[in-house]
Amino acid sequence: MADRLPFLRRRALLSQATRAFFDARGYTEVETPYAVPAPGEEVHLRALRTVIHRPDGTERALWLHTSPEFAMKRLLAAGAGPVFQLARVWRDGEGSARHAAEFTMLEWYRPGLDFDGLIEETASLLRAVLPPVVSSGGVRTSLAAFERLSVAEAFLRHAGADVLGTAGDAHALAQSAGAALRTDETWEDLFFRLLLERVEPHLGQAHPTVLTHWPAAQAALARRDPADPRVALRFELFVCGMELANAFEELTDAAEQEARFTEDRARRHALYGPDWPMDEDFLAALRHGMPPSAGIALGFDRLAMLAAGADRIGQVLWLPD
Repeated sequence: MADRLPFLRRRALLSQATRAFFDARGYTEVETPYAVPAPGEEVHLRALRTVIHRPDGTERALWLHTSPEFAMKRLLAAGAGPVFQLARVWRDGEGSARHAAEFTMLEWYRPGLDFDGLIEETASLLRAVLPPVVSSGGVRTSLAAFERLSVAEAFLRHAGADVLGTAGDAHALAQSAGAALRTDETWEDLFFRLLLERVEPHLGQAHPTVLTHWPAAQAALARRDPADPRVALRFELFVCGMELANAFEELTDAAEQEARFTEDRARRHALYGPDWPMDEDFLAALRHGMPPSAGIALGFDRLAMLAAGADRIGQVLWLPD
């Protein structure tokens, strides 16, 4: 452990600086349950199941959450105002130099904040808690300026592909990108393969990259752009070549969100079988009325890697596997 202590002490200082940043901006730190009835609705989500045994002998199946997002948005709907959380989360099947099955997520949500405001606040956080130049994995990134790039621009520049013009048509996307379509590969499958192989290696190098305006098929919990319904008001942040955060200008329409959940659940169940029930409490909160908001999930362990100059996530974990 001695060789990791400098990294771990830097992580502790980062936690203090992060809390000070949000305190100064009027946020309230919250802590929501980790074991929940529904951990999320992403198609390829892999969650860990647990069972609660009640004193009366009955049991209740719960899941370790993959993000505190649903719970925190319920707090927004209840009038909690700006909130942030440093939460332990679990993603089954993950493990690499930048992934751990159990890790810490920094999430924050602010009523009244829009897409551009969230990008600015995220940049302000990084500049407040990190050195002016950060390094990890052999890449040095200056925080002096942030590159802003739409997904459509990034695919055209780095993959030669028209993702919006070919939306939903895997053969057209493959032809546009000059790629061979694999057996049973869908448009979404090819989109993420091209993103991983051709686009992401160019992101977050000399400067952080804010990858904005994702195709509507990848909207998740983001609202569509009123100026162009083909895309959603979602961005991902890349620093030192790694994905650091995923953010939305939040969808507040309960009917549209339920329709998206229903579609995602059908696809997930077709691939992996039945799992957890729909999160009706979250949908009820949207129906009650969640204020227009923006929010973000940022990998805190990866932020600690940048702060400490670490190359592996295990270097910034107190007791790595």
